[in-house]
Amino acid sequence: MDKLDQKILEALQASGRKKNADLARELEVAPSTMLERVRRLESSGIVKGYRAIIDPEKLGLTVQAFVSVSLYRHNAEHIRKFEEGIRRIPYVRACYHLTGRFDYLLYIAARDLNQLGVLVKKEIASLPGFGKSETFLAFSEVKSDEGWPIENDLFSSSEEKGHGN
Repeated sequence: MDKLDQKILEALQASGRKKNADLARELEVAPSTMLERVRRLESSGIVKGYRAIIDPEKLGLTVQAFVSVSLYRHNAEHIRKFEEGIRRIPYVRACYHLTGRFDYLLYIAARDLNQLGVLVKKEIASLPGFGKSETFLAFSEVKSDEGWPIENDLFSSSEEKGHGN
């Protein structure tokens, strides 16, 4: 991973639909070089895919919430079944397995409070291992996900930073 790869990643996160020729011109490299670099980033798994950013309100999803979940049983079977169930609920946008007071944090989008209640009280609460939950409504989005931080020193070795032997 060099500085050009970092610039490519930043550009792709800002606009994944940018044409290869435009990206090459912007970063001042040959289109063939750009194509090879992007393909390498994709094949190595650093670039996992491309998506459109959709306005949830235009889809009628006006409520966003975070739901913390604690399981009542922590054996492998309950964890596996709970996670499988979460993956099948399309309104769960993201799910994180945590340390600390809660076992999971779910990010949910719903049409309204009624649908959110059904999701939490019926769909999520009926999953194997479910113990209890706490729901936090989002009033507004202060900062949206604009991609991963790609810093020049993030990819530097410790020797380059002066920490080598």
